[in-house]
Amino acid sequence: MSSASTTPPLEPATPLAIADFRRFWTARFLAVFATMSMVVLIGYQAYDIARSDYGYSTSEGAFLLGLLGLAQFIPLLVLTPVAGWAADRFDRRVVAACANLTDCSIAIALAFLTWSGALNLPIVFGLAALHGTARVFVNPAMSAVAPNIVPPRLLPRAIAMSSIAWQVASVIGPAAGGFMFAESQWLPHAISAGMLVCSAALIRSIRPIRAEQDATPRHPVRQMIEGAQFTWRQKFLLGCITLDLFAVLLGGATAMLPVFARDILAVGPEGLGIMRGAPAIGASLVALWMAWRPLEHNVGPKMLWAVVVFGAATIVFGLSRNFALSIGALTLLGAADMVSVFIRSSLVQLNTPDRMRGRVSSISGLAISASNELGEMQSGLAAAVLGAAGAVVFGGVGAIVVTAIWAVIFPQLRQAKTFAPEFLPDNPGPETTRKEALT
Repeated sequence: MSSASTTPPLEPATPLAIADFRRFWTARFLAVFATMSMVVLIGYQAYDIARSDYGYSTSEGAFLLGLLGLAQFIPLLVLTPVAGWAADRFDRRVVAACANLTDCSIAIALAFLTWSGALNLPIVFGLAALHGTARVFVNPAMSAVAPNIVPPRLLPRAIAMSSIAWQVASVIGPAAGGFMFAESQWLPHAISAGMLVCSAALIRSIRPIRAEQDATPRHPVRQMIEGAQFTWRQKFLLGCITLDLFAVLLGGATAMLPVFARDILAVGPEGLGIMRGAPAIGASLVALWMAWRPLEHNVGPKMLWAVVVFGAATIVFGLSRNFALSIGALTLLGAADMVSVFIRSSLVQLNTPDRMRGRVSSISGLAISASNELGEMQSGLAAAVLGAAGAVVFGGVGAIVVTAIWAVIFPQLRQAKTFAPEFLPDNPGPETTRKEALT
């Protein structure tokens, strides 16, 4: 046999050289474009219906937006263990594709009801809850796909590139949706439905993916508990997840964007789309840099300082009455948040065995969703007392305070130098080094 025939194939230099990753990237872009446009417009439509048809005041409308966030969060809270178990038990492509098709049905309903003038608040809340149900299944499945289609050495770059897809779609989706909504209110929802069908088809075209199964079969409930236990033991992971949970829960300004667009900055749905996309612009720029030069050193301190910047930018946005300054603050906010997202995502994937990635990703996704949806609820409650601007400023201050506390109670975050796990999750021998765990 010739020596050439025994030479192993060369590893790709970039995740984009892998056809399955390109399909994954495109599917993620289309799905995020569609759902971000849809969710932002649901918020605007709910607020507008409350003000115009129900005669709600500005404070009452802001509180309603908080309840809308709660409606999306409750399914995530209830179904997260099931969704993580499903991602580890079944073909992850099928789980993600079915969730996207569920979102597609929501978009179709929104398009028809908006076109016919039949949309009302109970229907909006019902569709928001159904979207929360779809999202709880798509996130752990999609998060666990990337480690199955790229080599471990390329995973940090793949995470950064995946974040680019998410962030760029988050910029274009709400902005395009806002402009289309101003011309024809049903059109952006119809386009979202078509994009979600394409996303589901692309996901199904990826080679079959199923997690490694436990050697000894156990009851599904026991498997769900094991995912929570693993997360609790990983202090880097636990610290990152809870920091994001509490800092963003307090510091999230996005729930109040419809109030700023309609009544504070008076920029309408077009301005709402631009504001909603501004954080993603900053995040996309950071993700592009990290795809080229991923963070490798002092990851813990960098994450902590990034959350401080996130809180400071939130304060500036809450105090601003100038549209350009508001956009700048939101852009900086998104850039800082991207650092936290990148570090947290890398830790989740590199410190988790494949057989548990769905369950651990679902817990991380629950924390992210809790910070977003419960953050919207908190913002709505605070706005009822402090006003929308006061609620945003209060949240920014809270995010900074939480970061200071977490730096003390989770010293592992301050001491974290690299993403390398202290040990391989699949119980390697003692001779395995931290560096070898990433290669």
